[in-house]
Amino acid sequence: MSIQRVRSKTAKTNALLANPVLKEYVPTTNDFGRSTVQRMLDQFEMIYVKPVDGTFGNGVIRVEKRIGANRPYFFQSGETKFSFVGFDEMFDKLLLVKKNKPYLAQQGIHLLKHSGRRFDLRVMVQKNPRSRWETTGMIGRVAHPRKIVTNYHAGGTPMPVTVLLKNYLTAEQYRSYEARLRKLGVDIAVALEKRFPRIKEIGVDVAIDRSLKPWILEVNTLPDPFLFKKLPTRSVFRRIYSYAVAYGRFGVRKRKT
Repeated sequence: MSIQRVRSKTAKTNALLANPVLKEYVPTTNDFGRSTVQRMLDQFEMIYVKPVDGTFGNGVIRVEKRIGANRPYFFQSGETKFSFVGFDEMFDKLLLVKKNKPYLAQQGIHLLKHSGRRFDLRVMVQKNPRSRWETTGMIGRVAHPRKIVTNYHAGGTPMPVTVLLKNYLTAEQYRSYEARLRKLGVDIAVALEKRFPRIKEIGVDVAIDRSLKPWILEVNTLPDPFLFKKLPTRSVFRRIYSYAVAYGRFGVRKRKT
């Protein structure tokens, strides 16, 4: 039986929203459109618009309404920034800049920062050899100084989560918080499996806001395990890779003789 991949962000979001506990961790998300973007900017002042089917942060745009500014409407795509006096002018330019594919609009979360750079977390959850969901790894992703996305393929820097959170949590608080994130990862996998029964692994992108609330930004059903090779210890990657081999994502590597 092949491993299921779910490309649609909307389908995955709807599966999470069906869970009364998990929906509290999902940012407000809607189909992209002129009235939707205007309403969400009025409500949140910062949103992200992203392709419904996209990877590596490609096509993601950060849109803001800066109250009191001379040119209050602003968006950034890649390293390019635009500012506008009025909403309609901004939205028309946004239509030209975004990719020609379906998009969604998501409530913006103000991420914690490390050395002035925003970061989020990737939580890896897999079916273990006993066919139970297990959180097998967590890693931080620090955004490139000039970019809005944290993805490694977009210039982000992988870092241990302990390093990123040491200025926000004591050692004791971190242990409790890590356990919370690991449980959240498993709960997400269980909820998604009900809708998509052939998934074997997920990578959850988790934002942490200034009050330390975790938010589920996105769930990838074909996550990159090799990101975890960037951690100082190789044991996390070895476990992740061995589980992936066990459920058939990768073939068994032959030992060198």
